[in-house]
Amino acid sequence: MRDWKSGRRELEARLEAGGRFARGKLVAAADLVPFLEAVLRPGDRVCLEGDNQKQADVIAKALASVDPVRVNGLHMVQSGVVLPEHLDLFESGVARRLDFSYAGPQSARIARMLFGGQIELGAIHTYLELFARYFIDLTPQVACIAAVSADRDGNLYTGPNTEDTPTIVEATSFGNGLVIVQVGEIVDRVPRVDIPADQVHFVVDAGKPFFVEPLFTRDPAAITETQILTAMLAIKGLYQPYGIRRLNHGIGFNTAAIELLLPTYGEKLGLRGKVCTHWALNPHPTLIPAIESGWVERIHCFGSEVGMEDYVRARPDIFFTGADGSLRSNRAFCQTAGLYACDAFIGSTLQIDLAGHSSTVTPSRIAGFGGAPNMGSDARGRRHPSEPWLRAGREADPDGPPALRRGRKLIIQIGESFGDGNVPMFVERLSALDLAERLDLDLAPVMVYGDDVTHIVTEEGIANLLLCRDADEREHAIRGVAGYTEVGRGRDRALVERLRERKVIQRPEDLGIDPLDADRAMLAAHSIKDLMRASDGLYRPPSRFRNW
Repeated sequence: MRDWKSGRRELEARLEAGGRFARGKLVAAADLVPFLEAVLRPGDRVCLEGDNQKQADVIAKALASVDPVRVNGLHMVQSGVVLPEHLDLFESGVARRLDFSYAGPQSARIARMLFGGQIELGAIHTYLELFARYFIDLTPQVACIAAVSADRDGNLYTGPNTEDTPTIVEATSFGNGLVIVQVGEIVDRVPRVDIPADQVHFVVDAGKPFFVEPLFTRDPAAITETQILTAMLAIKGLYQPYGIRRLNHGIGFNTAAIELLLPTYGEKLGLRGKVCTHWALNPHPTLIPAIESGWVERIHCFGSEVGMEDYVRARPDIFFTGADGSLRSNRAFCQTAGLYACDAFIGSTLQIDLAGHSSTVTPSRIAGFGGAPNMGSDARGRRHPSEPWLRAGREADPDGPPALRRGRKLIIQIGESFGDGNVPMFVERLSALDLAERLDLDLAPVMVYGDDVTHIVTEEGIANLLLCRDADEREHAIRGVAGYTEVGRGRDRALVERLRERKVIQRPEDLGIDPLDADRAMLAAHSIKDLMRASDGLYRPPSRFRNW
């Protein structure tokens, strides 16, 4: 007869083993290594909370110090591989297999370790995809998470950086898994209960806040005139004609430039109240001038941003905040909002090929792609109409019956034809394909597939791929905005001009934009200090961004 409670008994065995190091639920930080050796089993599936910002860093250091004879072959299932300790686990043999989404700071090292056979790769996921698998076939047997504080019963307060925590805990706790949390302090009463105590098994008082990366801060002083030009093109050539109100911005200086042009250039175009009113977005500091000047109505956040806590607390009409005043972020909910409730995604990439496929894989780096494939994909399950969505659908399928014609989400890739280090953004072949061959992967890690991309914006102009009627037109629409890269120089000039006549390609002059007008004087803030002033002193930037 089948044993229907084997998972529950396994959890009870872990609880008994861990209980030898605990007073109630509290485990001393000094006992964390032997505690982990007691509750973990070789080959366990473990989620170590590494989000793209928030890190269970104290537990990560302890896990990297366990005896690999006792704990080995772990299968790590975590959205972000961010800390050095996340990869130290694989060098020591504590961990063997990895399923993840994002590895920005560790992208070069993870590439070396994958090529060197030190990591067995499960898959590189989107955030929502990995979260979904937590509830299907990648349910963690042990989850190690981070929170701001806990009371002695184990009720958790996650503060503004909730991020992935509720999703991880839900899957693990209700799937017979063990939940361990590091907290900055133990308090008599938490400001609000973000995770109830009955879902938490052990609490470690780290005695300090968890590590948070200010991932979404862009210094206006670093924005170039070329980036300002691409931002002007996006605002006048896309945001205005489509009337884009609900959107997501990716990370980058091009989108930061758009945010800083809304109160100046956007105001000049008379667009306030007509575009950029509702966002799925982390609290970008570069959005402060637009918020303060009345452009923004609502923002739901994936996570928080270091230094923005007081500003968010003071703007509850804009941000989703709790009774305690702090932000309530949630990556799973915000990813869903970006996928289904937004009409446009605009972000940058490292490589785009002739079909419009884009990737952040380079010959020496594997950065993953986080949530970009969710934000940057056309959700075929969507059923509610909006004018930008319907217009994009008409452009893609002008002859289809209106009542049955699918709308299209606007998926915009923005960047300069030559990126950092004068490396071309446009390539004949993605490095992701080379990676797939070297690692014998069944699927190349493409960030956004070409059939989802609707527009490409560079300093050369805008390519509207919705208006292309065959593969040749699509290829030359891309070549037409690829500048003086090798891809751009391979264009058929006559075909590109015909595409321009049909407005498949629009140059700056076609939109009445003089590139000489792309001046830093147009930015609503020119420095981090300007952003702090615009917030009336509520924004407190991290020390690395202070130069005064």
